Amino acid sequence: MQSLPVTYNRVPQVTVDFWLIKLMAVTVGETAADYLAVNLGYGLSATSWFMSAVLAVALIIQFSQKKYVPWSYWLAVVLVSIVGTLVTDNMVDNLGITLQASTVFFTLVLALTFTGWYAVERTLSIHTIFTTRRELFYWLAILFTFSLGTASGDLVSESFGTGYFYAGVVFAVVIAAIAAAYYAGVMNGILAFWLAYIFTRPLGASFGDYLSQPPEYGGLGLGTIATSWLFLGTIAAIILYMTATGQGREMTNGAVPEAMPD
Repeated sequence: MQSLPVTYNRVPQVTVDFWLIKLMAVTVGETAADYLAVNLGYGLSATSWFMSAVLAVALIIQFSQKKYVPWSYWLAVVLVSIVGTLVTDNMVDNLGITLQASTVFFTLVLALTFTGWYAVERTLSIHTIFTTRRELFYWLAILFTFSLGTASGDLVSESFGTGYFYAGVVFAVVIAAIAAAYYAGVMNGILAFWLAYIFTRPLGASFGDYLSQPPEYGGLGLGTIATSWLFLGTIAAIILYMTATGQGREMTNGAVPEAMPD
């Protein structure tokens, strides 16, 4: 019997390192977007167009890899985090759309993305991203999770007056509940992954704002520059480790059962 050709999954395995670097990436997305648009004075619109162009280049590089390469994948994640934040900020600040409406909008758009993904591919598994079409759906979903996370995070911290630190605690508790439901066997692995992916965005943003914002606004006053470089340096160190050890790389023969739990 002829064996199927071995191909590589184009996205990393979900490990502790994955969640650690993802959390730091979303923190950088929050602080870097504020730094570029506000501190450097480029403005929201100019920053959005420039970072979208940079993201497009990064995604071209990522799609050309045909397998998981740590530096190109996580570069794309950091840039998607920044652009996703800017998309929501533009909707709220430039278009006057409320955070409530933005949260509902991105929830619906994300649901439609998953619906279209499943209708075409008959799976939402992140273990079988080995074609360009599946990777397109994957990155589209990633972008909308960042935008949704930004809107919902701002909605909680601003509308309910929880402050940055306590908003982060709220989202940490939500993620812990998702993990508990998954390990208890009452939540599907795919659903648990994407819910955790959504909520790590406001978790990282809340703690990023807590570290960077001045004390009068409820932060520690480290500033956006120091906070961004602190987390970028940590991200770079983990990427070097992943590259040296090959951690996170996953092979698939393209025939993983669709019902296989994540």
